[in-house]
Amino acid sequence: MDDGPRSERLRLRFVTRAEASRLEDRFDYEAGGFNDFGLPRAAPRNRPATPAEAAEQLRGPQGGVLFIEPVPEGEPIGTISYRPVRYGPNDESSAWQLGIEIGRDDRGRGFGSEAQRLIAEWLLETTPANRIEAETDIENVAESRSLERAGFTRECVLRGAQFRAGAYHDLIVYSRLRTDPR
Repeated sequence: MDDGPRSERLRLRFVTRAEASRLEDRFDYEAGGFNDFGLPRAAPRNRPATPAEAAEQLRGPQGGVLFIEPVPEGEPIGTISYRPVRYGPNDESSAWQLGIEIGRDDRGRGFGSEAQRLIAEWLLETTPANRIEAETDIENVAESRSLERAGFTRECVLRGAQFRAGAYHDLIVYSRLRTDPR
């Protein structure tokens, strides 16, 4: 199986279709958190119909989903995903947008910033994208710090951009560009 990026502490491993149905039960995320939109948690794709499909990774031109695992190979502590966003009709105007979830017991240990740094560097090395971006709730100070430690630059605030928990919330946009120091 093709692995994603890794460091001395972490490896990012693509989730397989067989594992996708278990994503919702894998981690202890609190209700009302920054990723709780009041929707049922669903696997990223439908369950596979055949054993061959079960071995396929959740990875393609529309992005991917990877487990965040401590090294040496351990149980997943979270997931990180990427998906394309476009800022114009040509391919050169495409970027990748990141999303991350870390289980409650593993937060505050630097895993999130390390995983975001790893995936950003990997995407810049393996795709033609010039931009990797992430957004977080303006009140999510821990994630803002994590993105900054991962080498992302704070760009702007999107006012009232996200509806969650019965109200609109402001988001902070962060990015890394191919020309940024690594």
